[in-house]
Amino acid sequence: MDLVLALVIITVGIALFFDYTNGFHDAANAIATSVSTRALTPRIALTMAAILNFVGALLGVEVAKTIKDILKGFDAVAAPEHALTIVLSALVGAITWNLITWYFGIPSSSSHALIGGLIGVGLAAGVTVDWDKVIDKVAIPMILSPTIGFCGAFVAMTSIMWIFRRRNPHQINRGFRFAQVLSAAALSLGHGLQDAQKTMGVIVLALIAGGEHTAANDDIPLWVVIAAASAISLGTMSGGMRIMRTMGRRIIAVDPPRGFAAESTAAVVLYGMAIYAHAPVSTTHTMTSAVMGAGATKRFSAVRWGVARGIIMAWIITIPAAASVGAITYFVLRVVIPGN
Repeated sequence: MDLVLALVIITVGIALFFDYTNGFHDAANAIATSVSTRALTPRIALTMAAILNFVGALLGVEVAKTIKDILKGFDAVAAPEHALTIVLSALVGAITWNLITWYFGIPSSSSHALIGGLIGVGLAAGVTVDWDKVIDKVAIPMILSPTIGFCGAFVAMTSIMWIFRRRNPHQINRGFRFAQVLSAAALSLGHGLQDAQKTMGVIVLALIAGGEHTAANDDIPLWVVIAAASAISLGTMSGGMRIMRTMGRRIIAVDPPRGFAAESTAAVVLYGMAIYAHAPVSTTHTMTSAVMGAGATKRFSAVRWGVARGIIMAWIITIPAAASVGAITYFVLRVVIPGN
């Protein structure tokens, strides 16, 4: 086996491992509120999320194409070993940040960790970063999606409170526990639709670097779609209990109506951004903001803003942190891997 083929296999394998970490890191996004309100047991919730992550990953590839095109002129990198080193370094940067934030129970964005890794390595390697795409498809949606999530969940929960103001609270909670099963399912499907596609885009970059795919070909091979869908699904089955506790309890004690409002709003944002904007938005950012918005309808002081502030700080530093790790990894691997 020659070096280029070996590097392609290693890079694809690590990309799928990233997808797996994305699954266990972000599993909490879709199901934390449902588990905390006892609408679903953890085992049933994780199983449902894993199945729907897989199905969601099969529903589109436009976000994958956006990720693939962040590094402009990537196919012009002369040496395939060098091109594969770039992709591999970006993945290591993203995975490292994922594992750090998972360990500390911080719901940061796997999506932005990957994008940060690509940007950092692109700058370190002298590959042109498509800043127009980064601004239009990453930066603007990064601000819009949590803003819409917060405001949408606040409005949804305010409407629920007004519509059901004369109903028995016990009956309302019981009814919304059933509704949460549907909203959690919708959010799990949206998570698969958004997050698995990002790995597909990186795998295609690796295939382009190794000469197994052409940059002009916008098609995503079926085996790449199936592999990415399977990896994120397996990762989801592995858990994510640390972050689940943060999402379900530490931000605010969520009740069934607020859980439903947050989940359904976040699902709508994910579908809209994936289908209409083709933007790789963060499931984590969107859902966390929606939980805050729904919780703020109790009273603003009900939200534990100290916890929220720490989460927002993690959002801000995710891209530069992953970019830094990716750039450092690039300089190390360029020395270690022959042909650079």
